[in-house]
Amino acid sequence: MSRTDAQSPPDPLSSTSTSAPAPAPAPAPRPAPAGQRLKPLAELPLPRLRTVRGVLTDIDDTLTREGAIEPAALAALQALARAGVPVIAITGRPAGWSEPFALAWPVAAIVAENGGVMLRRDPADGRLRTDFSADAATRDLHGRRLRACATAVLAAVPEARLATDSAGRLTDIAIDHSEFSPLDAAQIAQVVAVMQQHGLTATVSSIHVNGWLGLHSKWTAAHWAVEQALGVAFEPAEWIFVGDSTNDQLMFERIPLSVGVANIARFLPQLTVFPEFVCSKERGEGFAELAMAVLAARTPG
Repeated sequence: MSRTDAQSPPDPLSSTSTSAPAPAPAPAPRPAPAGQRLKPLAELPLPRLRTVRGVLTDIDDTLTREGAIEPAALAALQALARAGVPVIAITGRPAGWSEPFALAWPVAAIVAENGGVMLRRDPADGRLRTDFSADAATRDLHGRRLRACATAVLAAVPEARLATDSAGRLTDIAIDHSEFSPLDAAQIAQVVAVMQQHGLTATVSSIHVNGWLGLHSKWTAAHWAVEQALGVAFEPAEWIFVGDSTNDQLMFERIPLSVGVANIARFLPQLTVFPEFVCSKERGEGFAELAMAVLAARTPG
């Protein structure tokens, strides 16, 4: 396994480095109009699907169910790979959890920890390559602050527990809210508030509250992975994004063609930015539904 750090001296307040593109300022989210209706995936016009170069996807509850990839999703990844459609997975899961899947799944890359770590198979020798959006000195500085924040969260919210995958985290912290240690909405909000008080970016996925230092995000992860793993410029209009929860809203906002799997219904009351289309099926089967639509649009006739 090879690891690549940034080469330039770090900005001690930022985890953005020469390894990852500098993030653009985030636009204000577009509020959903009254009576917003998510259009069924079946209504997505074929001409729009024909322009899709590749697929950007969340992992938890988009490809997986209870932490394991669904067979339909794995088969869909394999079908996309055979057709030459690259897939890049962007997740809040840790690098340690993601490592075996970066080698086993037919994906161009997995960007873990919401843009902090990129994992991919090295085409030269097939071994795992690990890249970071910040150099070692910056990660060490951030690590001390992250540990202090985690301690503060656990003190402020006695019911809170670190995510069980925390040992594999290199650039962030995560608090479980729905995987093994449930928290209610008020407790989740309190966790977010403590993280923000410590200067962290905090997002809520379908299972965890993730917190990190620096300017990286799922959006910068998409730029970084497309340019580094595929060697092409990232053009958002050439990609389709699929996700399932509130932490996917930046991608719903910025990728012109975005889709939610059916279980996004759980988060509709909390969303301020919506995907344009929604699958009829949940989780990995919903991803497979999207993949089949992408492949069908490429079929002549």
